[in-house]
Amino acid sequence: MPAHNRLTHCGVADVRTHDHHAAYGLAEYGLMLGSSGIWGASFILIATSLDHFRPGVVTFVRITVGAITLAMFKGARVPIERRDWRQIVVLAVLWLAFPMTLYPIAQQHISTGLTGMLGASIPVFTAVLASILLHELPKRIHLMGIVVGAAGIVLLGLPALGEGSNSAFGVALILIASVSYGVAFNVAVPLVQKYGSMPVFWRALLVSMPMTLPYALVGLGDSTFGWTSTIANVALGAGGTAIAFVLLLTLTARAGATRSSMVTYLEAAFAFLIGTVLRHEPVHALEVIGCGVLLAGAWLATL
Repeated sequence: MPAHNRLTHCGVADVRTHDHHAAYGLAEYGLMLGSSGIWGASFILIATSLDHFRPGVVTFVRITVGAITLAMFKGARVPIERRDWRQIVVLAVLWLAFPMTLYPIAQQHISTGLTGMLGASIPVFTAVLASILLHELPKRIHLMGIVVGAAGIVLLGLPALGEGSNSAFGVALILIASVSYGVAFNVAVPLVQKYGSMPVFWRALLVSMPMTLPYALVGLGDSTFGWTSTIANVALGAGGTAIAFVLLLTLTARAGATRSSMVTYLEAAFAFLIGTVLRHEPVHALEVIGCGVLLAGAWLATL
């Protein structure tokens, strides 16, 4: 199983687990729907947080609350050798501080549904970057997935181009964040193989906190207090940055990494539905088609 297929959107599935062939039960379906639902809802939580807080504040609070939440789990506190902290710092930048800063900035310009759908491009970029980093041509089916996924990205982005430079800017930021995730997931593989996912992710959260603090302080003066935004931001950190990650690890241990990767695709569907139903966001036909094409490409790229 390729390394990039063992990694998923919000965290990293534990690559030390093996795929199991037992049928999904209620517990497995609950874990899958729970983690994908929380991540799908994270985009509306970002949007609600932005009602009162500037993007830098949203990112810092999210990461800080996530680190505090994960610290409650014993598995996160497994010791890590000093020589591996350099990779932890790299992950703190590429996995957390940089992409998680881009998301709230982008959501000032594009809908929550489109943001979530574009997030499905992460497996495609991960597959491309894995081939580049390993100096290996992708398998034919992975190459097909990359091409199909790229077509889906184009279809998703076309309506934004017609809406003006602000929307196109938001789409570009999400795609840049997806590339960052793709690099991070490939960098994370050896660390996750050595320690497991949770200790690596928790330490990356801790390191990313001071990285995101300056931008948070810049935006603090333009932020105002609001209970809805505060609750949404805390829920984003505890749920979307910590609890959903733990649910994914549990699912991966029970069902295997391959089948748990379905969380990535369901997340995009949840984001689309939540944005449409709760925020009454307009839906373009090309976005729906593009999302379907992108999900198909992402699935092929991770087979």
